[in-house]
Amino acid sequence: MTTDPRAERSAGGQPAVLSRRALNRALLARQMLLERHDLPVLDAIEHLVGMQSQAPNPPHVGLWSRLADFAFDEVGALMTDRRALRIVLMRGTLHLVSARDARALRPFTQVILDNHLKTRAADLDGIDLDAITAHARALLEQEPRTDKELRTLLAERWPEHDVALLGWAVRLRLPLVQVPPRGIWGASGTARHTTLDTWLDGRPAVETTLDDVVLRYLAAFGPASVQDVRHWSGLAGLGEVVRRLRPGLLEFRDENGRTLYDVPDAPRPDAGAPAPVRFVPDFDNLLLSHADRARIISEEHRKRVFTVNGIIRATFLVDGFVHGMWKIEKKRGEARLLIAPFDPVPRRERAALEEEGLRLLAAAHPEAGAHAVEFG
Repeated sequence: MTTDPRAERSAGGQPAVLSRRALNRALLARQMLLERHDLPVLDAIEHLVGMQSQAPNPPHVGLWSRLADFAFDEVGALMTDRRALRIVLMRGTLHLVSARDARALRPFTQVILDNHLKTRAADLDGIDLDAITAHARALLEQEPRTDKELRTLLAERWPEHDVALLGWAVRLRLPLVQVPPRGIWGASGTARHTTLDTWLDGRPAVETTLDDVVLRYLAAFGPASVQDVRHWSGLAGLGEVVRRLRPGLLEFRDENGRTLYDVPDAPRPDAGAPAPVRFVPDFDNLLLSHADRARIISEEHRKRVFTVNGIIRATFLVDGFVHGMWKIEKKRGEARLLIAPFDPVPRRERAALEEEGLRLLAAAHPEAGAHAVEFG
């Protein structure tokens, strides 16, 4: 594979054009969905620059679809050992990340949360947020607390204020970790939070630049446009970063003429490379990390997967593209995987989905008395 950014040009000297299928195969290769990788779980989470974790369970399925011999209890062990954790990061949403990445990425995303605070500036006028935040920090560092517990304690000190507003502001101003058992497969319970500093016991910050963050995004999601990087991160001002990095990047065009950038040593398989069926969980960054999602899902199908209240449903891939949705139901000791295709599934892929689905059920719910895959 070439490492010279000037090498991948068309005959006229213009950047080469990458088709939709070529971009699809590149994304799947970066996301470890063309083949399962024999990689430690923590390394996989870091390669993906974290995993969207709005709900606790989806990252486990996402790792199972990407890694060879993944066991559903592996993430829980990493979280208990405080090597992985759940924290608000990109786009102001919860992510499962390594402890190193929590330290490295959290400072960059504070501006997103500050912008959320500005939407309620009038309501917060006259409130001493510094004092409230300092008190909340002390309470949360005493012991992890639920949102309700924190609001109750804040109301004792500031009964004259809207306690829901205070709790919301504190969550935006403090880097908070959602502590186990929340986030462990098979566990349940109300979310409890403490500060990142307390949870990591004063481990030093990791020196990272915004340039590093953009390069990591391209390695995991590229080739991509500046708008794509903005969409994934929620950050503005990235055009300047890309211009600074441009001499060391490859440059392409998509079929609509948009400029795409990439790191030279990342995989870009042939557009005809085979892509196996894969189950993608709810909220997976595979569907969330580009402004133009045509490389993985059509606009028609996106409207069915992305709900108006912010839920991103679990999907499955056929020939590399979203072909329908799925969910698991447990009734009377049986675990069933229900598959709802958007279009008819060819016979060979249907058999592959059934086989893959039974493996997923066996890995996720070994305690079930029976497993079944049903097509809707």
